Amino acid sequence: MKIALLGNGAIAKLISQFCAARPETYQVVAALGLPTDTVSVGTHPVVYTLPELLAFKPDLVVEAAGHAAVKAHGAAVLKAGFNLIIVSTGSLADQALWDEIKAAAEASTAQLKLPAGALPGVDALASGKLAGIDRVELKSSKPPKAWSGTPAEKSHDLSKITVPTVIFNGTAREAALAFPKNANVAATAALAGIGFEKTRVTLLADPGVTQNVHRLEADGAFGSLRLEIHANPSPDNPKTSHMAALSIMRLLEHEAAAIVI
Repeated sequence: MKIALLGNGAIAKLISQFCAARPETYQVVAALGLPTDTVSVGTHPVVYTLPELLAFKPDLVVEAAGHAAVKAHGAAVLKAGFNLIIVSTGSLADQALWDEIKAAAEASTAQLKLPAGALPGVDALASGKLAGIDRVELKSSKPPKAWSGTPAEKSHDLSKITVPTVIFNGTAREAALAFPKNANVAATAALAGIGFEKTRVTLLADPGVTQNVHRLEADGAFGSLRLEIHANPSPDNPKTSHMAALSIMRLLEHEAAAIVI
């Protein structure tokens, strides 16, 4: 299976390592990088335009570069007929972008695939939606330093937080748009469940945690759901979870496996 990457950063590096360990199944053929990306995170070449990337005729394109990459290239990849994995699901909180991506996927022979990321129980949430869900709430706690470079820096002195502190409370759409590098899990919960406006999200800076802690609650005709995950941060980026890369790897395994669970 030929894999092309949108991005040349931390997640792209982990995916490249995963594929390199399974050369009989996967081959990363190229990555779309920024002009500053002069060194590849793998053995594959870095290219700088989407036509150059798609010229490799990949079986699957994996986005691992953030909201800007989804906005710039997501619809074009699908329109060109290439299957696409988007890990930066928070970008889809932009209604206009979601409409564009959705229309491109529906008009194409290609398929858009959204990994679970660090969200626990996304399968149960999506299944419960079929019966009806009344309430979805997500609480995400990260160490204060993980919120650096976000709006939390303006509203709080992160270096002086000594107790769990709420830095945001609102809808999944608001969370995903305001915290694009930290709240992809909120968008995934919304897309799998009852939508961006009905999904409530609380973000906390907690000096007592060293991992990214996500607590998901849902109630509806299916019953009640209470799940919690303590996810290790990405080795090269504390703002994101290692599970984000692992969930992409799981999707890649699904693409190649005879048995899928």
